[in-house]
Amino acid sequence: MAAKKTIPRVTLPEGVRLDTLAVREGLPRSQWGENSEALFLTSSFVQPDAATAAARFANEEEAFIYSRFTNPTVTMFERRLAAMEGTEACIATSSGMAAILLTAMALLKAGDHVICSRSVFGSTITLLGREFAKFGVETSFVSQTDVDEWRRAVRPTTRLLFAESPTNPLTEVCDIRALAEVAHEANALLAVDNCFCSPALQRPVEYGADLIIHSGTKYLDGQGRVVAGAVCGPEQLINDKFVPVMRSAGMTLSSFNAWVVLKGLETLSIRMQAQSERALKLATWLEQQPQVERVFYPGLTSHPQHELAMAQQSGCGGAVLTFVVKARTPGDAAAARLTAFHVIDSTQVCSITANLGDTKTTITHPASTSHGRLTEEQRQAAGITQGMVRIAVGLDDVEDLKADLLRGLNSL
Repeated sequence: MAAKKTIPRVTLPEGVRLDTLAVREGLPRSQWGENSEALFLTSSFVQPDAATAAARFANEEEAFIYSRFTNPTVTMFERRLAAMEGTEACIATSSGMAAILLTAMALLKAGDHVICSRSVFGSTITLLGREFAKFGVETSFVSQTDVDEWRRAVRPTTRLLFAESPTNPLTEVCDIRALAEVAHEANALLAVDNCFCSPALQRPVEYGADLIIHSGTKYLDGQGRVVAGAVCGPEQLINDKFVPVMRSAGMTLSSFNAWVVLKGLETLSIRMQAQSERALKLATWLEQQPQVERVFYPGLTSHPQHELAMAQQSGCGGAVLTFVVKARTPGDAAAARLTAFHVIDSTQVCSITANLGDTKTTITHPASTSHGRLTEEQRQAAGITQGMVRIAVGLDDVEDLKADLLRGLNSL
């Protein structure tokens, strides 16, 4: 039974746009009239009497009870992100991987089947392909961009299709609308990890996706401060399937982290625009460097899914790019790895870290960090080579970034 709605909502004019939602949606001000959202650092909430407490614990009445699954600051973040993504509801989690874990636990059981892009984040591949296999959930990994391969992988037991768009680190873009059709024809759900674009650049629900996954650690926070995650989707699905699992298992987002990301959402649009503009300039420059074999960035016309990306991503390529450095010995994986390491280690401005979404530009070697736990066979299947370098462009000056990369490229 759905709880009686008693928690008030912010009153906003009909049809306000994303940038207004990013600074206004949440909960009404308290009696103190604060303009910046309040931070509720409390584990529990006092109930007026035993009967009301009983009703609220029985989910007969909507209320704040215990911060493992109900907290005002977390609710503000959930409402704001849902509004920005264009979904009815959102449930916040302790990390992006916790959001994927919650999705799998809420929707899948032994005997169910998942279809997943083989180009997704390494931990996602491990979680679905190894950890959930222990409990009888089978996953087929397919090409990110071949819709027919997704369709051929469908079984009577298929319950979920999972994709990132763009992917980490190759920035491959899937046709969200086409995958939604495949999923719905199979009576399954499509979940899209929107971490790289955020709702500032892409809203997968507009193309038929059922669930939107976020690592709030990345662009939603935007300054590398906290770890957070979220799942956005239909209200009934979130309330009936996700909330009970959260209440029992507790992949809880702390109120402090929720508050930090909530404030990060206020600048999301201008950050994504500025960082994407810098990324395009850097990617265009890298394509012209003789020491660079190839650049992967959706904003480049050379990208295989450039037109699709421009249609789905508000005409913007995002802030993440990957390039392959030329090794002295072609085909020598060890030599390629050393060459990539040299370029990374020669930087003095970029931060050598596998995180992304920060205002500080970060640089990493995907094959040994974000995808280091995969087998070499899995990396090869995903197109991840030892010569790859991933850059998440922040707000550093582009000319400084060029000079930073040239330290390594010019001394290969």
